[in-house]
Amino acid sequence: MGQLNIKDDALIAEAKELAVLLGTSATGAVREAVHERLLREKARRDEARQRKVAAIMAIAEDAARLFPPGSTSDHGDLYDEDGLPR
Repeated sequence: MGQLNIKDDALIAEAKELAVLLGTSATGAVREAVHERLLREKARRDEARQRKVAAIMAIAEDAARLFPPGSTSDHGDLYDEDGLPR
């Protein structure tokens, strides 16, 4: 895999400072920071997706109440045995 060449002096200084606090190398500090942020971002996106799915399901439940009891989506009576309209 390729290398990452960082030319940001402030970032390098912060990575070194974090490395000292964590007792690791600058590479280890960057690895851990990126890993933690990646996990948080994935969790945030998953939560957003779950909220969207829940909202869609709530709409579907509300819409289902609008159909008369016994209603189906079977429209077989509209088509012949070859799937063509009658």
